[in-house]
Amino acid sequence: MANGTVNGSIGFEQQLWQAADKLRNNMDAAEYKHVVLGLIFLKYISDAFMEKHKELVSDPEADPEDRDEYLAENVFWVVPEARWQYLVDNAKQPTIGQIIDNAMIALEKDNVALKGVLPKNYARPDLNKTILGELIDVLSFNIGDRISQEMDVLGRVYEYFLSKFASAEGKLGGEFFTPPSVVKVLVEILEPYSGRIYDPCCGSGGMFVQSSKFVKEHAGNVGNISIFGQESNPTTWRLAKMNLAIRGLDNNLGQQNADTFHNDLHKGIKADYILANPPFNISDWGGDRLVDDQRWKGYGVPPAGNANYAWILHLLSKLSENGTAGFVLANGSMSASTSAEFEIRKNLIEKDHVDCIITLPGQLFYATQIPVCLWFITRNKGGNGHRNRTGETLFIDARKLGTMEDRTHKIFTDEDIAKIAGTYHAWRNKDKHYKEEKGFCKVASIEEIRGHEYVLTPGRYVGIEEVEDDGVPFDQKMTQLTGELSEMFIKSHELEDEIRKRLGAIEYEF
Repeated sequence: MANGTVNGSIGFEQQLWQAADKLRNNMDAAEYKHVVLGLIFLKYISDAFMEKHKELVSDPEADPEDRDEYLAENVFWVVPEARWQYLVDNAKQPTIGQIIDNAMIALEKDNVALKGVLPKNYARPDLNKTILGELIDVLSFNIGDRISQEMDVLGRVYEYFLSKFASAEGKLGGEFFTPPSVVKVLVEILEPYSGRIYDPCCGSGGMFVQSSKFVKEHAGNVGNISIFGQESNPTTWRLAKMNLAIRGLDNNLGQQNADTFHNDLHKGIKADYILANPPFNISDWGGDRLVDDQRWKGYGVPPAGNANYAWILHLLSKLSENGTAGFVLANGSMSASTSAEFEIRKNLIEKDHVDCIITLPGQLFYATQIPVCLWFITRNKGGNGHRNRTGETLFIDARKLGTMEDRTHKIFTDEDIAKIAGTYHAWRNKDKHYKEEKGFCKVASIEEIRGHEYVLTPGRYVGIEEVEDDGVPFDQKMTQLTGELSEMFIKSHELEDEIRKRLGAIEYEF
């Protein structure tokens, strides 16, 4: 694929991944991730620079090597030794690792926004330099004449590679990546057209990327959203910074990685939209050092052995007067019965903060098989131009939705997402199209939730879906079913006898 041209509509991410993954050999996915994603980022920066460079070359009054010409248009300045073509020209050199490291160092030196972000360990002895050169060759594709095309493609390639690395890493991969279809459900429900968007555990920044896509798809201005977040893992924080830079999204993720509970980098923020996928059921979050924290005031102190409810109260504390938060939690959060969690959940419900609860199907996440749900909480159920839904909570059971993407992972289709988000919006806006669907959605009052002892599991409220009568009498169905079952029992006994015979032939009995 070296220096080849591909169609801007792209369907080549998988082909590109297969070519890059083939070069991985025995390298651990978690390590290889930074090698590949760092190079994709370097190509993006270089390609954006070269488009502006080409423009300046054609202008007789401009200097294509004037750094200020680039910075004036928010284009990163790239020295000649850090440009992609220089890497291509030297890809077969044994010093290619050091050349890449020097390029990363130069980029950070010349661009303050990238300081401390880029990987700079390509020269290490255990990284095969032949493979590194071949990887540069694989990534040397050309989309077309405009970086606006290339930027979108590279962004999609970066996102696709993130998902594949998350899958390859299994449980650890989920710490930096939330499946796009789950993020899209959150975004389509919250509709972050403009205002402050916050994520206190932002991983690789997928919530922000999907929010920007939503704004663009609805003919909005991405400049109208402000991105705030933080991430405790240093390498994941760097991934997020690169991911957002590739998308051209200004952001405030702090000057470094930091633990949200103990080093909140955005103490004064009040967000209009919060999207988050906090780590599930964390037991060592240091809760015993935060007993008197202001975030718990009026609701209760979260248990030191599980951070789930600490996340809920932290997110609530960050909401603006009309803000709404949507986030992922383990299903146990809907019915946790420890005295501390029960007390907090009761207060959240009685103070009317719980807007909507959605249970999700299994196999959506790379990191865990734990069943998960989406929470939506708000400070004002009548605010932000929507109808007054005080005292109401919408429950949606989406466990039967989703399509298997491969043998182990499921995704929501666009139709699934439209059904979930459409149901929420129809209820929130009192749309004439909203109707309760047995087994799928139901609106419950605080009094009704109180009657269920503050358990928020949607199944308690939506009931069981009605099955259409096929007209076959019950007695006839039972006769057919018992006949089929009888045949299965006979076959089962025949198989059992055959197995015993075969084991007996080799002098084994059971």
